[in-house]
Amino acid sequence: MSSELWVATTNRDKFREIKELLKPVSIEVHSASEIPNYSAPPETEETFLENARIKARFLKAMKPQSWILSDDSGLEVTSLKNLPGVHSARYAGANARDIENVSKVLKAIQLQTNGLDRSAQFRCVLVLLSPAGEEKVFEGLLKGTISRDMRGRGGFGYDPIFVPEGETKTLAELGLAVKNRLSHRFIAVKLAREFLASSLTK
Repeated sequence: MSSELWVATTNRDKFREIKELLKPVSIEVHSASEIPNYSAPPETEETFLENARIKARFLKAMKPQSWILSDDSGLEVTSLKNLPGVHSARYAGANARDIENVSKVLKAIQLQTNGLDRSAQFRCVLVLLSPAGEEKVFEGLLKGTISRDMRGRGGFGYDPIFVPEGETKTLAELGLAVKNRLSHRFIAVKLAREFLASSLTK
């Protein structure tokens, strides 16, 4: 059984988060960005699961003997009919920066409901492929609300405007250590981690 796991992302923040969450498992974790000239495949589907599958299968073709983990995740805002959803990373355009995506969400909520309905959730779907090619799917949700402005310097993406249920601070204010204990990605990776741990000891 291979002791290598490759994560299908070139996003340094996302990879660092996933690698940290996988620490309890005795497996070597690598990023797709370590592969020379690697370029992520187009995410052409309308669900997190299908886009995660695209990324996982693409990387599997390059690393057929290894474990492959891919993540597709994003923000779903109730008043925006669950947008930005699968378009979270490019909501304000193909090469949009985090601050542009965040600004667009804040403006859209204000236009849609005059800012009254701010409920939202983060969704993460992971696809794990074994060295033999068997697929497992894990999902995590984090419910919360969208703040009226950006707050905090930690995290990335929409973290500066997302306040988890039961909290008064945004994920960016709470910091990575707290985020990694309650995030949508933590929930999904924890499930994947448990499966990996049991598989590697067989």
